[in-house]
Amino acid sequence: MDSILSMEMLLSTLRMAIPLVLASVGGTLCERSGIINLGIEGMMLSGAFGAVYGTYISGNPWIGVLFAILVGGLFGILHAVLCIRFKTNQSVSGIGINVFVSGLTIVLTRAVWKSDGMSGQVEKLPAVSIPGLKELPVIGTLFTEQSPYLFITAGIVLGAWFFMYRTKAGLRLRAIGDHPQAAQTVGINVSLYRYVAVTFCGMLCGLAGGYLSIVQSNLFVKEMVAGRGFMALAAMILGGWNPLGALCASLVFAFAQALRISLKVEIPNQLMLMLPYFITLFVLLFFGRKVKGPQAAGNIEE
Repeated sequence: MDSILSMEMLLSTLRMAIPLVLASVGGTLCERSGIINLGIEGMMLSGAFGAVYGTYISGNPWIGVLFAILVGGLFGILHAVLCIRFKTNQSVSGIGINVFVSGLTIVLTRAVWKSDGMSGQVEKLPAVSIPGLKELPVIGTLFTEQSPYLFITAGIVLGAWFFMYRTKAGLRLRAIGDHPQAAQTVGINVSLYRYVAVTFCGMLCGLAGGYLSIVQSNLFVKEMVAGRGFMALAAMILGGWNPLGALCASLVFAFAQALRISLKVEIPNQLMLMLPYFITLFVLLFFGRKVKGPQAAGNIEE
């Protein structure tokens, strides 16, 4: 019990939550514009590959982070064009991106590293400490030798919440997600908002994928996202399509992942691997039914 309530458990939960938070906040912005995005898994996987490839060719993991964002953004644009310009079924487009990226990353890994499903090792993104804050009692550990992703993620969550609920553009985005025809009537460029929101979603998903490959690991492995994209979708729904809600839901799911690692009990490993996903389904089943999403999600008629 002490290990579950320890600072180490908190840090482990925060580290596990980072990719879920980034992807779920991206999904929140996307679906608030009325575009469903089931391609989060594939966008994260593309970012994971892009981060390793960018680091590999440059030797600088920060260049890898930039590559992750750009590659994820490209697939965000692809999803936006398919859904907005060509009015493709949004669910089919998202699943198509997942399947396409899954195959593409395997082919590219073989082409670049001559290996089936695994890249060569690259440099990890170094940890940082915040001067002054790291000397604080109790919470100083949170600011000592932590990934820059932790602080970037916190800033993105607060920035997304502020944008959505404290700015005119955020109000317009939420209006588009509920009543796009009404928004169009008063002169709001619905398509532009949707393009920006879906692209930004892809960029955040790419950033999340980069965390998996150059922070948690130092190489790319095929299918390394391992369902986290769908967990992020669940966190988005449970969080009520609110960045702060998505953060809280992601922490719950990340705690389940951390719990699987920390528990030392005689349980078959396969069951322990299922624990985070089982808890995700349980929480979504019993607590997600009353959550109401954007009314126009999936509707591309303007």
